Amino acid sequence: MDEFLARAEKAEKEIASLESEIARLKDPERLIAEDSVTPELDKLRTENAKLKFQIVHLKRNIAAEKSKSSNNMLSIASILQDIFKQAINQAYPDLANPPLVVTVSTNEKFGDYQCNSAMGIAQILKSQGQKASPRDIAQAIVGKLPENELIDKTEIAGPGFINVHLKKDFISVQLRDLLGKGVRPPVIAAKKRVVVDFSSPNIAKEMHVGHLRSTIIGESICRLCEFLEHDVLRLNHIGDWGTQFGMLIAHLKDKFPNYLTVSPPIGDLQAFYKESKVRFDNDEEFKKRAYAAVVSLQAHEPDSLKGWNLICDVSRMEFEKIYQRLDVSIVERGESFYQDLMSEVVKELDAK
Repeated sequence: MDEFLARAEKAEKEIASLESEIARLKDPERLIAEDSVTPELDKLRTENAKLKFQIVHLKRNIAAEKSKSSNNMLSIASILQDIFKQAINQAYPDLANPPLVVTVSTNEKFGDYQCNSAMGIAQILKSQGQKASPRDIAQAIVGKLPENELIDKTEIAGPGFINVHLKKDFISVQLRDLLGKGVRPPVIAAKKRVVVDFSSPNIAKEMHVGHLRSTIIGESICRLCEFLEHDVLRLNHIGDWGTQFGMLIAHLKDKFPNYLTVSPPIGDLQAFYKESKVRFDNDEEFKKRAYAAVVSLQAHEPDSLKGWNLICDVSRMEFEKIYQRLDVSIVERGESFYQDLMSEVVKELDAK
């Protein structure tokens, strides 16, 4: 493995040096005519193409070694992309970042995979004043395919699609591996930190079908990313801050005046919310006290915080019943989490 890495690093440095030299030789002041190509430049291009071939081959070997040592599955699509990238770079070494399109075939009669890069390359060449049919480009790519353990044969179809048939021996090896070791994640070039914000119900309100949809989709995304061994942070951005808590706290103080010492029996928080909303809409004096309770809560007044926590805890227990039933694990990071951080954001915005 260390040998592969060292060889890949050396090849990358040589490519950078050659590309710099090619750029220097392309300087118009060094060229006699616009279309002239010096033998030196032609030689460097050939060497550059060879080195690109070597480095992609080395990287593929490194990935294969990592796959063996880490018990990961091979990514056939990724390996085919590397193979066709080599072929395209050799066939068209002057193209910077040519399109690389390798997909699973939609019909088994067209093989196992397809490379559909020829059409995109034809468009690029056309924009540069060069005429070449996609079929001719596809043929040039096929002619530069390196020897490999995957591809049995290729066929050029339609306007320039390259149909790829995999070797049966290769498929047999992969199937035996799959049956023996089960499905495992492929080698991932870089593990990432993935933040998934999902579910996000509101305190004192029932979860509805929209929350169910978000919860299922979010949990599915998390499981897929975790299967690929990414570092996943599952966030539940609950609605636990705002004006509605003023009316809830004011109603709590009226209905359970001893709430600071005796835990209030709020069995039906939804009904409790509706009661406070009716009072808020119809009782001006209550509305004033509700607004005052919001201000008190935002100032972190202890009695208001106590009432707020009681209300939030009732909702959390109901939410948790649903999450446990769905086998969903999630970290609460509600609106209140950002309350103390907002002042710095406001200062930053004011400064701009």
